[in-house]
Amino acid sequence: MQRLLTEFGMGTSLRRGDYTQAAKRALQDALWHNSINLAELFGFPKSAMRIRVEIGVQAPEAVDVAALAQVLPYGRPEFCVVKGGLDIARPDGSATPTVIANVALSVSFDMDKAQ
Repeated sequence: MQRLLTEFGMGTSLRRGDYTQAAKRALQDALWHNSINLAELFGFPKSAMRIRVEIGVQAPEAVDVAALAQVLPYGRPEFCVVKGGLDIARPDGSATPTVIANVALSVSFDMDKAQ
């Protein structure tokens, strides 16, 4: 597999402390930075795209990866959720933090199949 593109995104859950929602917004942010048309450029079907999504949040176990997969319209996604991002304490002393998630999205193809 040859990685051809890497994009980054950031997302938040301001009031609910929802790690999945923050990760979803970060993934959307990364996707919206580009129109990923690499498949057409190299003559591949979009289904051949291998999409690695690395997500950093303070509570990786709280991220619903199946919900995130719904964001990607095509390709073969692979998710890796690790400890990262930030939890920001609320000024009112609430137990629910503001959640910040970071995403790195990489697109790869098996370039040998293009030959």
